[in-house]
Amino acid sequence: MTGAERLARYEDLFGLPDNVVGEIIAGQLHTHPRPAPAHARASSVLGNKVGTPFDQGEGGGPGGWWVLDEPELHLSEDILVPDLAGWRRERMPALPKTAWFEMAPDWVCEVISPATARTDRVLKLPRYAAADVAHCWLIDPDARTLEAYANQDGRWLLLGTWGGTDQAAIDPFAAITLDLSGLWVD
Repeated sequence: MTGAERLARYEDLFGLPDNVVGEIIAGQLHTHPRPAPAHARASSVLGNKVGTPFDQGEGGGPGGWWVLDEPELHLSEDILVPDLAGWRRERMPALPKTAWFEMAPDWVCEVISPATARTDRVLKLPRYAAADVAHCWLIDPDARTLEAYANQDGRWLLLGTWGGTDQAAIDPFAAITLDLSGLWVD
């Protein structure tokens, strides 16, 4: 960045069109279009599959989590918007009164697309690790895969990769078995 370039500010997000998601990473404004239908479906279905037993405690699930769609995270100087995020209620007993979260989540999930893959992998993942997010999942609806990572001393350790019609129990939600087939659009 040259001396003439200015750092992006929170106010720069306010003027973005409704069909654009904006984030500030390392002082730079990054934008991408709202998710395509297949990507929105994967995120929505996963939110239901994880949220019902873990957030709502329904269906014999353990509860104890807040699971939210597209929360605005203010982590240090960065403003990030993961597709899904979850906080253990023991760490965050109540939701904040602000429109954003300053406490890093325990889990994030990014649904990657051609428009977001580089930003999600290269720019956002290291920031989540540095903020002590314990778990990260990457879902690729085009490849029909889910990658799960655990934060080990600020570095991501691949726990596994699943795809297609796999049935998987994946940390931090290993108390249930996910049927991945419902995430994909045929």
